[in-house]
Amino acid sequence: MSGKTVLVTGASRGIGKAIALRFAREHDNVAISCLKNESRLAETKAEVERLQNAHPAPSAAGKDTPAGCLAYVGDMGDMACCQEFFSQAQQRFDHIDILVNNAGISYIGLLQDMSCEDWDRIIRTNLTAAFCLSKLVIPGMVRRQAGHIINISSVWGNVGASCETAYSASKGALNAFTRALAKELAPSHIQVNAIACGAIDTEMNRFLSPEELAALTDQIPAGRLGTPEETADLVWQLTHSNSYLTGQVIGLDGGWI
Repeated sequence: MSGKTVLVTGASRGIGKAIALRFAREHDNVAISCLKNESRLAETKAEVERLQNAHPAPSAAGKDTPAGCLAYVGDMGDMACCQEFFSQAQQRFDHIDILVNNAGISYIGLLQDMSCEDWDRIIRTNLTAAFCLSKLVIPGMVRRQAGHIINISSVWGNVGASCETAYSASKGALNAFTRALAKELAPSHIQVNAIACGAIDTEMNRFLSPEELAALTDQIPAGRLGTPEETADLVWQLTHSNSYLTGQVIGLDGGWI
């Protein structure tokens, strides 16, 4: 197989899609998932394969060897779905070099109005999914004494946000998960880091009115929202950084927080 193998959750759109495309440009094998939007995930898969096949990486035998892409639709907060996704990826690509836990959802509203079902859904998607997939990929990484786990977090996990208590709690827990797991895995030469994203121009922020978006932008010293591609570039850099960088929650917010 060409290059490395990267597994990216929540890849049908936004940051996850940009991450998948970024690794595809490097001729890496890519396994992608989403919760339910099969058609959009298929679009991502097609774009990934176009990039992978545009300039195939040379194999050891001197022949062009295109990388591959696997797409899976299922709930990453459900261990059974995670096991099926992981098994398919492992069967197709042999092992996972990089795990990017990107799948995430938000909830806007007062905590007192939030249902227990909504709370559970936020925690399952934003936190439990990272546990499930990390648990599955770690044994292979330990055997190879190499690997990267990148968790896509949020600035609200650092400081909290009014009317986003559950989301903030899930991302704060993901930050703690990152730091603790990094300490467990550092002796095995596995790096675990997180990116605390600020306001990124994705569909998650499309509910904002033009006036609200302008007010938000005014608060950001960089004077604009970040892009999914900038996040993807940082993910790629973290997986190609020096081996001493682990256990970090790195802010990507234009100086906002």
